[in-house]
Amino acid sequence: MEIYNEFRKIDNVSLALGFFDGVHKGHQVVLSKYNESKLAVITFKKHPLEVFGKPCLYLSTLEKRADLIEKTGADYLFELDFTEEFSKITGEEYLQTLIEYFHPICITTGFNHTFGSDMQGAKLLEEMQGKYNYKYIQIPPQKYNDEIISSSLIREYICKGDIYTANCMLGHRFSVSGKVIKGNQLGRQIGFPTANILYPAKTVNIPYGVYCTEVNGMRAVTNYGIKPTIGNYTPVMETHIIGFDKNIYGQDIEVEFIRKIRDEKKFDSINDLKLQIIKDTEECSK
Repeated sequence: MEIYNEFRKIDNVSLALGFFDGVHKGHQVVLSKYNESKLAVITFKKHPLEVFGKPCLYLSTLEKRADLIEKTGADYLFELDFTEEFSKITGEEYLQTLIEYFHPICITTGFNHTFGSDMQGAKLLEEMQGKYNYKYIQIPPQKYNDEIISSSLIREYICKGDIYTANCMLGHRFSVSGKVIKGNQLGRQIGFPTANILYPAKTVNIPYGVYCTEVNGMRAVTNYGIKPTIGNYTPVMETHIIGFDKNIYGQDIEVEFIRKIRDEKKFDSINDLKLQIIKDTEECSK
């Protein structure tokens, strides 16, 4: 997949429009190929709300989103800068730009996708099919357990620790990545060495607690929180990779979350903490 940060001419492709945070099951249908042409995905580096000063927490980093989009089979990815100047373009002006650069055979969006300063969407794309000679496909809502799958709903499930439901809506595991840093070495001292990473900024927050996870295909136990038993009050994410004890300081790892197994807890002693970690490890080994 070729990635670009600005438009360039690639004629006779299909276009998929959207922000695609998390590349969930609904997004994956939008990103499906509906003909034999190559697929170009048009999105933005930052959510438009963030450009206007509103805080945004994402399900995936730019790098992870690109990786997930590539796995759907897309041929081109255009990650554009959304600016205040760009926000003043009308929907029809934006569509004309797409026509000029791509002469698309097909344009696909989700059911609630809008664009342009006048918040145009399906109606405009349907009306202009004949004029610009493309086919418009609007993907209807995709559901899980009778709920419409959306990035915002998935964030809600992650924020309350329901990783299982979030993953079912994503169609893949929620994950975070980072460079392994040195901790206080307590895990190693009690027989459970951990790979510690800083929780990524601007990523939707999981609740403090203990999670069954996976790192590079190996089952793991991840604790995220302030480690109240030893009096550490700076949040840290530490992962014990079961059966693994190699030095990976400075390496980047991706921690995939499977499910939450308990809340973070203050123990009366380090020995009590060790006994609980043994139980957690057994639970996550299943």
